[in-house]
Amino acid sequence: MIPSFLVPLMGGTDGDKVRVVQTLLFVEGINTLLQTLFGTRLPTVIGGSYAFMVPIISIIHDTSLMSIEDNHVRFLNTMRAVQGALIVASSIQIILGYSQMWAICSRFFSPLGMVPVIALVGFGLFDRGFPVVGRCVEIGIPMLILFIAFSQYLKNFLTKQLPILERFALLISITVIWAYAHLLTASGAYKHRPELTQLNCRTDKANLISSAPWIKIPYPLQWGAPTFDAGHAFGMMAAVLVSLIESTGAYKAASRLASATPPPAHVLSRGIGWQGIGILLNGLFGTLSGSTVSVENVGLLGSTRVGSRRVIQISAGFMIFFSILGKFGALFASIPFTIFAAVYCVLFGLVASVGLSFLQFTNMNSMRNLFIVGVALFLGLSVPEYFREYTAKALHGPAHTRGGWFNDFLNTIFFSSPTVALLVAVFLDNTLDYKDSARDRGMPWWVKFRTFKGDSRNEEFYTLPFNLNRFFPPS
Repeated sequence: MIPSFLVPLMGGTDGDKVRVVQTLLFVEGINTLLQTLFGTRLPTVIGGSYAFMVPIISIIHDTSLMSIEDNHVRFLNTMRAVQGALIVASSIQIILGYSQMWAICSRFFSPLGMVPVIALVGFGLFDRGFPVVGRCVEIGIPMLILFIAFSQYLKNFLTKQLPILERFALLISITVIWAYAHLLTASGAYKHRPELTQLNCRTDKANLISSAPWIKIPYPLQWGAPTFDAGHAFGMMAAVLVSLIESTGAYKAASRLASATPPPAHVLSRGIGWQGIGILLNGLFGTLSGSTVSVENVGLLGSTRVGSRRVIQISAGFMIFFSILGKFGALFASIPFTIFAAVYCVLFGLVASVGLSFLQFTNMNSMRNLFIVGVALFLGLSVPEYFREYTAKALHGPAHTRGGWFNDFLNTIFFSSPTVALLVAVFLDNTLDYKDSARDRGMPWWVKFRTFKGDSRNEEFYTLPFNLNRFFPPS
């Protein structure tokens, strides 16, 4: 979805869009393998992040790039500028992760402070749910009903003692609705409909399959040498910070859905360090987006109840394989977005409910706790909505000074619901009667998971493979 939106703005063709989609799939497959092997080791898929949209659109509209008349040259120059900004900005996560600074910061988190953050990792994406389903209800509504029916009502249907429908609810329902959407397209149901309806409903409007090569292996610096600009890099650093906060919430949710203990501080920091390496790879290969934990795949852990990292590693292998075989990758990328939006309605809701489940460890009879959770949740939804509405009307964010880097930094931070929630919740939680409220905040339950040796199960979940813990002893 990200390349489909950004590549045309840069002057790219359908062929360029296919190459970017392939590169994104390839690099995120590598990043997923790195994260599950050496990062947090939680069963999380790494994907492209919408947090990077604001600074990337700002780079696209840079006057020095917009003045290039040749579309292909403009596309390449813009891509190199984005690559340079990503390479520089990735240092933020690499430094915060490997220096264990994020581990120190995470000591200020409590179950109470994490409730709004994790909840808004899901709820904050509400605009990618039913508003997108509504663009093509004849595909979106059946997909939503079918997915809920298979994953919930028919989950006890067994074949050879295996809950087939619960495990494969997503694959089965996407296949059925995709075939149904193709049938509607082939029968001419959308021939005389508006262009926007055709774009959201037809299975042949993406122009990806015809443009895709059979075999193409992405490689570093395939678009040319990256260009570096301090203003671009500074704006991108805000997106890297947002990605870090959203991933922290997603890791906490994934550990809960995978029945693991909450990741100890140093494991969380290690994961963020590897995510920084991932963003560096994004910059080197030119994926047109940075990396973050895929929230929909965290929700899928809860839907399928498959919390095995081996499954995710095999999936990462498929991502790499299909990105090299261009036609196959393009075939999957041609699925109408409406189908995914219907699934998001369930999966994002599941992730949000995991955040709310942390309330059980806190005292919700406390007026202090009610105040913190309520204010953080409300501002986490309300502030980004104000920024979105303002941008839609004025075509620029509320921060609109002469310093473009400053505008990008503020607009990116306040576009993210989990980031606003973390700033509000953690500040209030650590300044408002915090000395006398440890039990109300859920700290007695939380504190034993902060260190690796605090719980015997941590070793099972988070020990590095190949006996690497000898060289990197847990703290």
